[in-house]
Amino acid sequence: MSDPAPFIFSDLNLARRLERAEGRSNVSFVEARAAVEPSVGAGWTEVAGTYAMFDGPESPATQTFGLGLFETPAGADFERIEQFFRERGAPTHHEVSPLADPATFNLLNARGYEPFEFTSVMFRPLDEGAELRRDSNVSVRLVGPEESELWAQTAARGWGEFEGLADFVLGLSRVSAARADALSFLAELEGEPVAAGALSICEGVALLAGASTVPEARRRGAQLALLDARLAYAAGHGCDLAMMCTQPGSGSQRNAERHGFRIAYTRIKWREVGRQL
Repeated sequence: MSDPAPFIFSDLNLARRLERAEGRSNVSFVEARAAVEPSVGAGWTEVAGTYAMFDGPESPATQTFGLGLFETPAGADFERIEQFFRERGAPTHHEVSPLADPATFNLLNARGYEPFEFTSVMFRPLDEGAELRRDSNVSVRLVGPEESELWAQTAARGWGEFEGLADFVLGLSRVSAARADALSFLAELEGEPVAAGALSICEGVALLAGASTVPEARRRGAQLALLDARLAYAAGHGCDLAMMCTQPGSGSQRNAERHGFRIAYTRIKWREVGRQL
């Protein structure tokens, strides 16, 4: 019998892996935006180990990742980051792990930032030999570029009951599907597309994101099938960790915990006071 895998602690090393994986995924998204919609002026830069990215003033991708995790930031580093966003007409948003260097939070307070959003960063170990559950009624497949529009439309339909949100998600999904390293999964029920989900891989970490199910097909196993398919793909491609981000206390968090994920930490998003959108 092989020895059990070592227990993974929620420490600085884990935080660095998770934050870099999400940061690299967002960099890929921004680069895709720059390629398909040059008029947006999307771009990114790295300052003191922090990724700062711009995808339009109102995009959720317009923010930083990794602040204070890889290097201790100084006031001059904040100035460079803030200037990056000011030049593009966007407020500065930092999404910061609680494992960042304590000096990071002193500077955030001193420079007039305030917290306004919280995210549960969740993870689970992956084992290539682990058995994953399957719903025999739902099939899941990885789609190619020729079906990227079908995937994006399916993802958007999952938000159709929220007025105006489906169009916003459709735009994001089209860019997501255009990423150079895009892994877009489609779930089908009786041959009809009913759910969509994305996967990004960075140095052994699999980031699961963008999952949605069309309203008429909910509670029929599509999300579980999507989850299992993506985890199996990640394990088969050398990943030892999977991660996802959810709203604290949400149904998504509870579902993740039911399927082996646990909270690594609660991340805080900060904004400059007086520069809200």
